[in-house]
Amino acid sequence: MKRIAMSLALAFAASSAFASSCPKEMKAIDAALPNAKLSSSQMGEVKKLRADGEQLHKAGKHSESMAALGKAKGILGIK
Repeated sequence: MKRIAMSLALAFAASSAFASSCPKEMKAIDAALPNAKLSSSQMGEVKKLRADGEQLHKAGKHSESMAALGKAKGILGIK
């Protein structure tokens, strides 16, 4: 029983830490957008991915949010 409780606690802690990363990623994207040298289609894709990431974050789907935000950061060329 202790192992199950410990596993659940670790899973919750990991998901909480992951959830708090979404806003940091969104801020990094927002900071990079004004100076980005992208085509209009790339800019549109980054903005869509950023908006999708925010929606997914608000819906509690943090791993999907981080995936979308990661794609946006990849297009922007930021880490």
